[in-house]
Amino acid sequence: MKVTAKVTMPGLTVADHVFTVPLDHADPGGRTIEVFAREVRDPAVRGDLPWALYLEGGPGHPSPRLTGPGRWRHLLKTHRVLLLDQRGTGRSTPITAATATGSDAELAAYLRHFRADAIVADCELIRKALGVRTWETWGQSYGGFVTLTYLSQAPEGLRACHITGGLPGLDATADDVYTRTYDRVRAKVRRHYRRYPGDEATATRIAEHLAAEEVPLPDGDRLTVERFRMLGQKLGTGDGSERLHWQLEEAWHGDHLTDAFRYAVMAETGFVDTPVYAVLHEPTYAQGTATHWAAQRVRPADFDTPSMLTGEMIYPWMFDDIRALRPFKGAAELLAAAADWPPLYDPDRLAANEVPVAAVVYHDDMYVDAALSLETAGRVGNLRAWVTNEWEHDGVRVAADRIVPRLMRMVTDPP
Repeated sequence: MKVTAKVTMPGLTVADHVFTVPLDHADPGGRTIEVFAREVRDPAVRGDLPWALYLEGGPGHPSPRLTGPGRWRHLLKTHRVLLLDQRGTGRSTPITAATATGSDAELAAYLRHFRADAIVADCELIRKALGVRTWETWGQSYGGFVTLTYLSQAPEGLRACHITGGLPGLDATADDVYTRTYDRVRAKVRRHYRRYPGDEATATRIAEHLAAEEVPLPDGDRLTVERFRMLGQKLGTGDGSERLHWQLEEAWHGDHLTDAFRYAVMAETGFVDTPVYAVLHEPTYAQGTATHWAAQRVRPADFDTPSMLTGEMIYPWMFDDIRALRPFKGAAELLAAAADWPPLYDPDRLAANEVPVAAVVYHDDMYVDAALSLETAGRVGNLRAWVTNEWEHDGVRVAADRIVPRLMRMVTDPP
């Protein structure tokens, strides 16, 4: 472990840590990678505070870069927070198009080491390197998936766990997940068009235009109908409908799509810094079975209508049409066909869990199915669930002052 920087910013004291970990934890003497984590404290709070580990959503997203206390304002009164860049993201030996080297088979073998089980093993090495006996975790979305793997593999390192919008189905396959996801995306799209009736005609016009003409994005990729439909992913956030509305409202200048619209679509759908999200999204749900491009196989026919948008789905065409994903095409095909994925959750160990767990389940969550989450809540010992429709999937980002204190109370107060 090495500390690379210590800085103070408004309301925060920050220390950057870099850890060297095995690529394959089953081969501790083999190839290594680096994992980066940022320690954050409130400079006004003194003493040897307990640790809270933050696990970001994704897969494939680094921890947020803070400009102030933000969502951690309440937690920093009593804890120091470690913001982890999960392996392959941010400053943790990042996986990008530029680093995607070797044969397809070699790249696929490398990428297999970037699921939740490896992340948990990293966390345990980091905990011990910091001299921490036990710590608390905060898992947002996919970070909640990682939390359940942590509770399955190394609960002895955990004092308490907090999960926001991230209770996975313990036995759910990729087919199960995406079948449910399409229903929720359809409902969100229909709700958006009820709220902004003119947007359906605008989306139809854009789709028909893209089907008839070749429209380039600023990076040279073609803006296809399918890539345009990816804009529906923002409908799972609290202000997503409004952001989509303004984006569609300003899409046209006469008979041409504006430069600003094309640039925004390129940035929003380009996976430049998050290829892990695309490559490992379906394998996130693989436990002893192959995914075989589940989202493509179970896609309902009505998602081919001109105005229909998509959400958190990964399709094979993306690895042909999106510049940052092309180097991963062969590896992604191999991973989609792989059927030897090890289990990520231990149902028996989770049923006997004694670590206090508090989870908020967003009733209308577009990304994580609430029914699967509640089924899991009933299968994990010592877990208390709070179900609400007050926020969307990004609730903790927009209402941390209400969500964080309540989850903290849920793990300490008697039920």
